[in-house]
Amino acid sequence: MLETIIDSAYEWIVVVDHEGIVRYMNKTYCKFLGEDPQEVIGKHVTNVIENTRMDKAVLQGKVEIADLQFIRGNYMIANRIPIFNEGKVIGAVGTVIFRDTEQWKKMNSHIKALLHELNFYKNEWEEINGASYTLNDFAGTSAEVEKIKKHVKNIASGDLSVLIRGESGTGKELLAHSIHQLSERSAKPFIKLNCGAVPEHLFESELFGYSEGAFTGAKKGGKLGKFQLADGGTLFLDEIGDLPQSMQIKLLRVLQEKEVEPVGAVHTQKVNVRVIAATNRPLEKLIMENKFREDLFYRINVLQIKVPPLRERKEDIWPLAENFIVMNCKVTGKRILSIDDDVKEAFLEYEWPGNARELKNFVEAAIQLTLSDRLTIDSFPDFLKEKLGVHKTVMTLKEHVQETERNVISYYLEKMNGDIKSVAQQLGIGKTNLYDKIKKYNIR
Repeated sequence: MLETIIDSAYEWIVVVDHEGIVRYMNKTYCKFLGEDPQEVIGKHVTNVIENTRMDKAVLQGKVEIADLQFIRGNYMIANRIPIFNEGKVIGAVGTVIFRDTEQWKKMNSHIKALLHELNFYKNEWEEINGASYTLNDFAGTSAEVEKIKKHVKNIASGDLSVLIRGESGTGKELLAHSIHQLSERSAKPFIKLNCGAVPEHLFESELFGYSEGAFTGAKKGGKLGKFQLADGGTLFLDEIGDLPQSMQIKLLRVLQEKEVEPVGAVHTQKVNVRVIAATNRPLEKLIMENKFREDLFYRINVLQIKVPPLRERKEDIWPLAENFIVMNCKVTGKRILSIDDDVKEAFLEYEWPGNARELKNFVEAAIQLTLSDRLTIDSFPDFLKEKLGVHKTVMTLKEHVQETERNVISYYLEKMNGDIKSVAQQLGIGKTNLYDKIKKYNIR
């Protein structure tokens, strides 16, 4: 009766011993895998269930709850529970609790609807508010990063101007977003303007707006400038070192008087805006060369954050890279489960002149080009390998054959959505042989 009950259970169930040998599998699970319930007994679990972690759960004695597992073209949700006797692991029981993620979504339709509604309002809020990053997005474990995060928390409250300094690609804009999100102005708009991207003749109307009829081609009803749009909130002036000299005195006046005069207007308008500026240029040198006003510098440099380049905080390279991998996999739907040591070594040796932005581009290119769930040096395009100073080592004929075999198997597994039977037929080998090769080459 007990066996009949288990065979009829909603879950798929498998039991293995301490060596990972299958001792029991209910009929519904066997039917799905195309295995005979009698013949499956005695086989190693890795030769029966693809991408299984049952042997690992047994060896480590760890409980794994609601873990995603890719089986025959679907991501399923599985539990793996070690079985202990007198403190020693003697086996494990595994259950597939949802046969695909769609089942999970249906079971949680109410939560899904609430999440959908929450995401709608969250996206709507971000569109209105403008700030989309938080301090958690500033990844890193170095003392410098911890010091910056602490400083941001200390200066976020209040209305004093902030100057963020650092090389291009170090995350200055991300910190500006974070300051706004942590401030009392977080419920108000966060408006951005790249001072290096606006033509000089359009600067005044971009910053201060214009009234109707101010010039030929002006919009009916006029146009609000960045200061008016940011009223009550925060205005982020990126690359302020590129601000035209003709605009520096006008910006200074707005910061001092807290009012703007739109182009073609008769009266000024009061604004309540906190300014956060950022630059990768040496403003002190520009002041000496009479290219940047000293009084404006002192006005925007009330509080300062300096972000060191990535080459000076190499312990942050891997936390950043892992963060970018997770973000990119969410977008592309790919899964990266392992990274070769030679990739990590190459990353640590490289100077990263483009800082975190360049690192992000390297990671995205490698993920796009890889045919498996593992990042290797060969995942990178040749021009990036040249940048990293990596040259392909001379391999033996056997190593070339193994590398080719691994890449071919990985390619067909991805192409056929993990369908072992179809891949084996395509390659002209048996399922057991294919399982052995997947295990040999650590393909997941």
